[in-house]
Amino acid sequence: MDENNHSPERKLVDKIESDAEKKLQAKKRGSEIIFGFGTFGMIGWSIAVPALIGAALGMYLDNKFNPGFSWTLTLIFSGVIIGCINAWRWIKKKSLEN
Repeated sequence: MDENNHSPERKLVDKIESDAEKKLQAKKRGSEIIFGFGTFGMIGWSIAVPALIGAALGMYLDNKFNPGFSWTLTLIFSGVIIGCINAWRWIKKKSLEN
């Protein structure tokens, strides 16, 4: 059997290899997009949750003890700082995995 580059079998194998490579590249790009959306979601939640917990705890402390300063603002700010640190650590961890 003639095994040159123009045989129908060789063309079919080349076509299949090309299609498989295209699908793998598309899957890789798709997972990168999904990873990006996941990263934005994770960052948002990791900052929002501590800030909301700080707000709730701060409102409770303001109502219970009536201090000369605002626990609510203090704990919201603290929650945002903690959330940013958590998000930064998560991104650093994920970037080292890839």
